[in-house]
Amino acid sequence: MSGEAQGRMNIWKPSVYYALGNESFRFAGHDISIRESLDTYGSLIWPGAIALCQFLENNQQQVNLMDKAVLEIGAGTGLLSIVASLLGAWVTATDLPDILSNLAFNLMRNTKGRARYTPHVSALCWGQNLDRDFPYSLFHYDYVLAADVVYHHNYLDELLQTMHHFCRPGSRTTLLWANKIRFQSDLKFAECFKSNFNATLLAELPHEEVRIYKATAK
Repeated sequence: MSGEAQGRMNIWKPSVYYALGNESFRFAGHDISIRESLDTYGSLIWPGAIALCQFLENNQQQVNLMDKAVLEIGAGTGLLSIVASLLGAWVTATDLPDILSNLAFNLMRNTKGRARYTPHVSALCWGQNLDRDFPYSLFHYDYVLAADVVYHHNYLDELLQTMHHFCRPGSRTTLLWANKIRFQSDLKFAECFKSNFNATLLAELPHEEVRIYKATAK
């Protein structure tokens, strides 16, 4: 069996239970407790994040995050950034300003005293003030992570623009995107994504309707 096929078999084994508005997981040898909220989409955990966490944990030779600079866009509750931190990455987790308080709370609670580097939290609105807030000359990342950032919203062009800003020719940045395919617009964005980047399908979970892509700049 090829390494890719083996990787596809091994990525979906989450252990999760619910208690008092929290979700609990175990990744990278640690128990992780995530505080959720029903107020916004960004305060809930979505299946793409769980799938990508499991993929990163089970495929550390293929995607080695140790001592790597990692940016997550649309970090939400922070689960994916927490797992990346526990796997040794220097992480910057970003989302809309009203998401950051809960994001920072979850990151601190689950990485303090556990992670090699203290993760950072920063506001990032897709497509807005990227050159001002994240000038390319100063902000370079080995990996950009995105999980379930494509759903029924009107900012897909801005999302693609943000991906291009961080993953541009000569950057040596790898983009990892996981998403549950819910709508026809999701498939349309996936085709646009593949035409804009050198994209490879790393894993597909038919039952969960989740795909995980790896991409670099063309």
